[in-house]
Amino acid sequence: MAPSTKTVLIPIAHGTEPLEAVAMITVLRRGGADVMVASVETQVGVDACHGIKMVADTLLSDITDSVFDLIVLPGGLPGGETLKNCKPLENMVKKQDSEGRLNAAICCAPALALGTWGLLEGKKATGYPVFMEKLAATCATAVESRVQIDGRIVTSRGPGTTIEFSITLIEQLYGKEKVDELLSVLLVRPNPGEEFTFTELNQTNWSFEDTPQILVPIVEESEEVEAIALVDILRRAKANVVIAAVGESLEVVGSQKAKLVADVLLDDVAEKSFDLIVLPGGLNGAPRFASCEKLVNMLKKQAEANKPFGGICASPAYVFEPNGLLKGKKATTHPRVSDKLSDQSHIEHRVVVDGNVITSRAPGTAMEFSLAIVEKFYGREKALQLAKATLV
Repeated sequence: MAPSTKTVLIPIAHGTEPLEAVAMITVLRRGGADVMVASVETQVGVDACHGIKMVADTLLSDITDSVFDLIVLPGGLPGGETLKNCKPLENMVKKQDSEGRLNAAICCAPALALGTWGLLEGKKATGYPVFMEKLAATCATAVESRVQIDGRIVTSRGPGTTIEFSITLIEQLYGKEKVDELLSVLLVRPNPGEEFTFTELNQTNWSFEDTPQILVPIVEESEEVEAIALVDILRRAKANVVIAAVGESLEVVGSQKAKLVADVLLDDVAEKSFDLIVLPGGLNGAPRFASCEKLVNMLKKQAEANKPFGGICASPAYVFEPNGLLKGKKATTHPRVSDKLSDQSHIEHRVVVDGNVITSRAPGTAMEFSLAIVEKFYGREKALQLAKATLV
């Protein structure tokens, strides 16, 4: 480990909000931090919210004597309650505070954990809207900022503020220069908190019977935030989302070494019909999708049947373009690979829908991308409700 590397602990539990945890893990690792993901349960595998499974690097019980530059708590229920009730974690966080090192928390965790442990007294702090009264009851000054810094404690509100929160933590650890580097890769929203929008051409009705059936493939080095944002938001909308691993193992290690667990192998669902097939990106993950003949054939059949398909980040450039799936279509992709698109007229747009094809750019556009899919299936009102609930 380089002398300048900062160490970070992210504890997770059954019922942790996966989008918050994964966004924190990946953004902090992109920023150069050595992030340890520790399960407070008796096993490293946890059942996070929305049916998403995560795998920690270690058990918290094995590292209670370790020292970290930052300890950051994700939210989610009942995960936040479990973190609050974990005495070894409480001791670590209190020691962190007394020795002048950084603590941070998001969503319900500022009120449930930091507040309950007496660390927010007299401090400005924020949290998920329904926990603001509880936050004030801990003698904190509850504020509605998307991210709030007070001394050595940083707090934030929910899934839609997690990337901003993580970027703030990078600045606390490494300074502004590192933040500028990250912003150009992540493409964080320039107007966080404002109503989300997307570009639509050749408007087409996306139909389904009863419940949208959606396939989200993942592969080694898939971009984790993009994958989890899709699953998290679409399952909140009550779509039936199947996570399918390309390869022979359900457990997949993403681009920033976060460990994800699929529901099925792609081979098991290759003959099934879906209302939408949507690919996360990853500059190394997308080429792996492109080399999977089974997945490419599924996408070609989807296109031939005039059924929706989509991709974010490098997937439009590496998977769709070379296979003729963007012929006559406007699309966007990650800036680093946008030169691979034959039609580059819409590459600066954050989310583009052209008929049955939806594309987007990067981790920082993943929630807008997911909400645009919700809107196409369920309408604008439902999408705006979810955007409000997730604090996009």
